[in-house]
Amino acid sequence: MAKKTAAAKSSAMKSFEERLERLETLGEQIRKTDIPLDQALKAFEEGIRLAQGLEKDLEKIENRVEILMNSTEAPLNEESPELELFDE
Repeated sequence: MAKKTAAAKSSAMKSFEERLERLETLGEQIRKTDIPLDQALKAFEEGIRLAQGLEKDLEKIENRVEILMNSTEAPLNEESPELELFDE
């Protein structure tokens, strides 16, 4: 089952990268001066949907990173602890 989960995460990341590339392609198409207005509008609408989806995915990734960063152990103090109860 762990292999499927890792494969799904890899697939999701690939999908993210593919969607980002598609967004870049759409941006290039829209910048062309010879594209018909209706095609430019369709490309723009698709680009907006892609951008919104990518933004949501980035927020999820940022939240996961924040959770991982906050769950690490606190660094050890360089000072040695006071052990007054054990002093002779």
